[in-house]
Amino acid sequence: MGRAVFSVPLWTWCESCCKRLFCLVLLVCFALVSGGCGKHESSQSDKEQGPVPVSAITVSPADVPVSFEFIAQVKSSQQVNIQARVSGFLDKRLYLEGSMVREGQKLFLMDRKPFKAQLDQYVAALARNQAALQVARLNLARVRPLAAATALSQKDLDDAVGQFESAAAAVEQAKAVVEQARLNLSYTVITSPVAGISSNAVQADGSYLSPASSLLTTVAVLTPVYVNFSVSENDWLRLHDEIAKGLLIEPKHKDYNAEVILSDGTVFPHTGKVTFANPSYDARTGTFLIRVTVDNPKGVLRPNQYVHVRLNGAVRRSAILVPQRAVQQTSRGHVVWVVEKDGKVQPRPVTVGQWHGNDWFIDEGLQRGDSVVVDGILKLRPGAPVKVTPLSAPDRPDRREGKN
Repeated sequence: MGRAVFSVPLWTWCESCCKRLFCLVLLVCFALVSGGCGKHESSQSDKEQGPVPVSAITVSPADVPVSFEFIAQVKSSQQVNIQARVSGFLDKRLYLEGSMVREGQKLFLMDRKPFKAQLDQYVAALARNQAALQVARLNLARVRPLAAATALSQKDLDDAVGQFESAAAAVEQAKAVVEQARLNLSYTVITSPVAGISSNAVQADGSYLSPASSLLTTVAVLTPVYVNFSVSENDWLRLHDEIAKGLLIEPKHKDYNAEVILSDGTVFPHTGKVTFANPSYDARTGTFLIRVTVDNPKGVLRPNQYVHVRLNGAVRRSAILVPQRAVQQTSRGHVVWVVEKDGKVQPRPVTVGQWHGNDWFIDEGLQRGDSVVVDGILKLRPGAPVKVTPLSAPDRPDRREGKN
């Protein structure tokens, strides 16, 4: 085989390589120049931008009054079932359903005629027994001296004494029957044992009332009323843990002042006190029952009504509060931006507690004197210089006492 012969002249090949090399050098130079210009422009932009304007607060621990808010339900302090005590026909209803009734007010009237006739019968039986007792008394009075003079035997005396005592017992029994008949007659007039709000009539006029159908209506006392709410086991344990650590100070004798908040947000004018805390844990709901007693003179609160109850009086000692918008949540937890002494910001992890109105309790991570950024957080990066504007008290959100 013969040798391969290049079809392109050598001088043409060298010229092509030189052109390619020249183009590559030009591209590298252009990239270096462009990069340098970009860096210069970026540096110039940062220099022109200057410190990031932010607003911040200075941490100042203080004793903060706190409250605890729960969903609650109103219950009557005394709800009475009005029931018929005797069997018979219901004559008429004497009250307006759903109205306020007085103690002793007549609510229902049963047919009295059978009970009146029965009473008259028992009164007559009592009179008959009383007459028999009088005969026995006179007979004994005659027999006793004759027996003493041995004109009559001892058996005659014993018989006379037995007849007298039997007649006396019959009289007492008849008196008891008469008294029961009078009670039954009085039970035909059914009154309210308490003052309160009445319910609907369960039985219609003319119905026959028996032990199986004796319920007529209910009357619920409206003042005072109970406001019941439940505390979960977790909240209960957390509360006791904070008290044990000295973070939370309860009012003296645990005398919390309870406010009732209606569904429209208004606060009920009368406050109450905690009067009962169930010592037993309810395994079905995982809660403990707490009861607040509240005066309700105008009957605004009604049984089974849902409200909110707020317990005031506790104090969180040396608490640190920051606005909620100053706290950011990351994959590693909560952080705040703190202005260091050199005027630059750094993110700092914190342990947050409960909400307090529009603020957040900080349990760990901050101390007195720290400057925490509140507004302008989105423009920050670690080590960025900032221009701080103090956030004055009027600019801060209202610290309404909410659920702790």
